Amino acid sequence: MSSETTGQTITVKTGEAPPAAAAERAGWKCPLGDGHVHREDVRKVWKECQEESFWYRALPLSLGSMAVTGGLVYQGVWNASKRFGPFPKLAVAGILGFAVGKASYVGTCRSKFKDMGIEGGPGFGPWSGAGHRPCHHVCEACKKKAPAAAAEPAAS
Repeated sequence: MSSETTGQTITVKTGEAPPAAAAERAGWKCPLGDGHVHREDVRKVWKECQEESFWYRALPLSLGSMAVTGGLVYQGVWNASKRFGPFPKLAVAGILGFAVGKASYVGTCRSKFKDMGIEGGPGFGPWSGAGHRPCHHVCEACKKKAPAAAAEPAAS
């Protein structure tokens, strides 16, 4: 068997719309493409959500669960590890409390973004889940360069 290079370019049209157009057809719009939403506002709200979820939910739940676990180990309800003492149980309680605290703040963050004009759609933020699709936002300068870049490979 041998293969030969003929120098021909083959173009296959699948009839599928690009992913960004498919997302718009599904009723979801890229949040960075909205003219009325500024990136600095998005960053500010995101940072605010991160800080509030840490200070108001994650840290208190983590410390509380560690305190309860320490109390249960001290009272003898739970046995401490012979090798490491109560520290593994305290660490697991702290990590679980932190995770539950962060997860419990997701609804509040969603409502903050919704008030800002960004609907929580697929591929936006950590709550996107299994149907995660990346944002296919392209800036205006890149859109202008795209036709020129697409023409270069065909010419060579």
